[in-house]
Amino acid sequence: MVSEEPQQYLWPSGVISGLYLNYALTTKTLKKTIIKLCNTLALSVLLYGSETWTVKASDARRITAAEMKYMRTAGDTWTDYKINAQIATELKIKPILNKLLEYKISWIKRVNRMPRNRLPRVMKYCSPTSRRNHGRPLKRLLDT
Repeated sequence: MVSEEPQQYLWPSGVISGLYLNYALTTKTLKKTIIKLCNTLALSVLLYGSETWTVKASDARRITAAEMKYMRTAGDTWTDYKINAQIATELKIKPILNKLLEYKISWIKRVNRMPRNRLPRVMKYCSPTSRRNHGRPLKRLLDT
């Protein structure tokens, strides 16, 4: 099962990609324009809040698939039989997963610069002190 964090941003980015796909396919636009549309509209929605995600392999596959959907709208289709790396080098685009890693690194640096009493910094070094209860986890925080 895909975790909720990245998945909740894949759907709105798909809606946005559909909007700009309709625009790109109905008008004759340049590849540079389509790439700028992708970077400003779809990627900003897709990467929102990605600094704190725990990305699993299945999430990475879905994010990469969404990225390739955007890149293929810039002129290449799946019937052109080009591999993903070839399209990325032609369009001179860095992979989204690399951008996601850069965002995470900058977030960690930002947390390290925070004062010691700020909540993100406290939570970074926090570890549980007690054991979990046996059985199914409780539904609400108030049940504890």
